[in-house]
Amino acid sequence: MTEPTVQTLRVNGATLHYEVRGQGPLLLLIPGGTGGAASMEVVAADLADEYTVATYDPRGMSRSTLDDPEAEQRVEDHADDAFRLLELLSPGEPGRVFGASSGAIAALHLLIAHPERVERVVAHEPPVVEVLPDAAVHRALLARVQKTFRTRGLLPAMAVFAAGMQKDSDTTEPEAEVELPPQAAARAEQTMGDLPYFVGRIVPSFMSYAPDIHRLKALSDRLVLAGGQDSRGELPYRPAAFLAECLGTELLHFPGGHIGLTTHPAEFGALLRKALRA
Repeated sequence: MTEPTVQTLRVNGATLHYEVRGQGPLLLLIPGGTGGAASMEVVAADLADEYTVATYDPRGMSRSTLDDPEAEQRVEDHADDAFRLLELLSPGEPGRVFGASSGAIAALHLLIAHPERVERVVAHEPPVVEVLPDAAVHRALLARVQKTFRTRGLLPAMAVFAAGMQKDSDTTEPEAEVELPPQAAARAEQTMGDLPYFVGRIVPSFMSYAPDIHRLKALSDRLVLAGGQDSRGELPYRPAAFLAECLGTELLHFPGGHIGLTTHPAEFGALLRKALRA
């Protein structure tokens, strides 16, 4: 696997840990959840033969520290972090961007706020539930998650959150657990360490974000909306499908479910390579 160059970047209110591999036009990978740059390393290494691939830990996650640990988290600030990395690593040239989950929300706002810096965005299951016709139901879910987190703690809150992500009226037997690649399994401790911040700060802020659909429609030639082959009907999938329909574009299906990048990295990377060229 290609060894990255590891550096830090001071941004407003935080210091970002970022990693760069390969050579060619810039491809910025924005991770979601609590994975950070480490969750992207297999795909980053695969694509480094064609791109200068930059990955990073979003502010407050893993090795990217906040000046104020209690600071409110905003999609706009996270998107600005991505913009600062594009400015640093691809001055004067628009870059390609991939975002997963909450990272896909940041990528959408980056496209809206700085279209001149973005050649193409692939957004995989951005959970922008505010665009859905039943958004009020999901606001209530987020309120339950936050109340449970405050009153009962992390694991009960995660259980409420996970149940809300499932397909509506899903009464099927649960599938056998997917065996994670060794690299992903090794990251479990770090992932657990970042969960309180993710549940308490990222989830409520990012899932209450409503993108400007009219602006996205005007920029739809640069945007690829994507979902997981195995997550059809689940809550994170639905906004991507809804937005694709609104914009009159095709929804691209990647292997696996919401975390297909982690469970199927080789196949995911191969399809991402094609999506970035289209």
